Amino acid sequence: MPPSPHEIHPQRLEQLAVFLRERDQILSDWDAYHEQHTDLDDWPYDPPAYIERAGHRDAAMWKAFNRVRPSARELLATAGMQLQRLPAKSIQSRWAWQLGVLHSALDHLAALQEEWLATRDSLPPSARPGTMLYDGERAVRNTEAMHYLDEWASAGEALLEIHRAALWAPSALTATAPVRAPAPPASASRSAAARR
Repeated sequence: MPPSPHEIHPQRLEQLAVFLRERDQILSDWDAYHEQHTDLDDWPYDPPAYIERAGHRDAAMWKAFNRVRPSARELLATAGMQLQRLPAKSIQSRWAWQLGVLHSALDHLAALQEEWLATRDSLPPSARPGTMLYDGERAVRNTEAMHYLDEWASAGEALLEIHRAALWAPSALTATAPVRAPAPPASASRSAAARR
């Protein structure tokens, strides 16, 4: 039996959370590398090695996002529906803007992937993974994607926040005031007092 949408969405959010953690680690590693391999003016000591290391960073970011990319549109659609159902007092004003940023970044990433696939298909048969031509073209996609991947990492936390707010928001079933137990009838309280 396939998992229900209520089971799938938390799994997708966990994949997003993993991407966000991996992104932080990738950029932390890059910052450490940059600090050790550049002079005080930020010029690399070994430009070819520095460029190669930047390429590894970009490829790692693309790979990390690939965990999220297949379900990113569903994540955005669910967050949009959750946002519409939240009470106004539970909504952060930045969330709608962040969802717009995520939609736009995802559109750009999809276009870059389509361009890469078209380029890959046009390469000669000898251009395979590991060859300079193939790897160079793929590196172009990865480098151009970095800005949009960074936007997903920066604004992606909003999807987790919206989900948490939706979990804590009162449902339609609990939105009414709690039902109190009826007061005992007046005759019962009088007869209890009379027995004392």
